[in-house]
Amino acid sequence: VQLQASGGGLVQAGASLRLSCAASGRTFSSYAMGWFRQAPGKDREFVAAITGGYRITYYADSVKGRFTISRDNAKNTVYPQMNSLKPEDTAVYYCAAKYSVGVFPTPNEYDYWGQGTLVTVSS
Repeated sequence: VQLQASGGGLVQAGASLRLSCAASGRTFSSYAMGWFRQAPGKDREFVAAITGGYRITYYADSVKGRFTISRDNAKNTVYPQMNSLKPEDTAVYYCAAKYSVGVFPTPNEYDYWGQGTLVTVSS
């Protein structure tokens, strides 16, 4: 499967942004999806994940209550809606896919990665 992330940009603190990750292939609903981010000089960190069929979600504590992950299996797309953005949310955001059931919070568990989209939050 190929993943294409989009929607990043420059916003002010407190603003909202919705990213998208479009996937190729015909079995998108069979993939668990995740979002990660990587700030300059830091390791890639987990943001949110969602299962394929039942759409069970899981969030990092740092974004819980501000970010919402959802997916549209008919459009082969997963969306993180990011609200109340903070400067510390500034990072390159990556989507990832794993052909499995469940939520997976570590990067090594994923099989496919998108190219990343930059989100910059100014104070």
